[in-house]
Amino acid sequence: MDDEAKHRTDTRAAIIEAAAALLGESGPGAVTTRGVAQRAGVQAPAIYRLFGDKDGLMDAVAEHVMAAFVARKAARAASAAAANTDPLDDLRTSWREQIEFGLTHPAVFRLLSDPERAPGSPAARAGREILQARVHRLAAAGLLRVPEPLAVDLIHAAGVGTVQILLATPPERRDPAMGEAMMDAVFARILPDAPSAATDSTRVLAVALRAVAPDLETLSVPERHLLIEWLDRIAAPR
Repeated sequence: MDDEAKHRTDTRAAIIEAAAALLGESGPGAVTTRGVAQRAGVQAPAIYRLFGDKDGLMDAVAEHVMAAFVARKAARAASAAAANTDPLDDLRTSWREQIEFGLTHPAVFRLLSDPERAPGSPAARAGREILQARVHRLAAAGLLRVPEPLAVDLIHAAGVGTVQILLATPPERRDPAMGEAMMDAVFARILPDAPSAATDSTRVLAVALRAVAPDLETLSVPERHLLIEWLDRIAAPR
């Protein structure tokens, strides 16, 4: 990297760090071009050259904050998998961390929960992949009674909805138990809580086998594809 490119990279990082600090300390209203420039020790035009406008800067800040959070989640997920931690306990901990992150970073949450922005966010996609890995551990352990993609969608939707409701409620009126209640509601839908019906037990087994089917090297690739198709049909909600 030549000196000019390094200077540009360093300046960009300094601006993002300054804006993130102002956002965390005082909210979106504090993230002004002048305030960020003063905090970062740069001239205001540098912000426009590097980010286009304030919206571009806010997108970069949201991605920066979210990426740091997702990196911590990835490390914890890898550690839990390596230590063979109970996958349900791991998912519960992750849920609580996600709700807490949304409540303590409302501006970032609102930006990256926007359906038009989220698909373009590498950090948001990485976060979903971590959730998918956690759900996969549940399935492989025989602790899931719905297909993995449905479980991921339900958990994600419930988490986003919970944070949105809490953020829309004045802090003094927020129900501190809402996050736990929503988690329990979602888990009641996706977990096999003492299945009483043979159909439910069959789905649990199908979901568990589906989780490991792609790795069954005793079967040929076409056989694995066929097995996966059958298991998806058995596990599909009715």
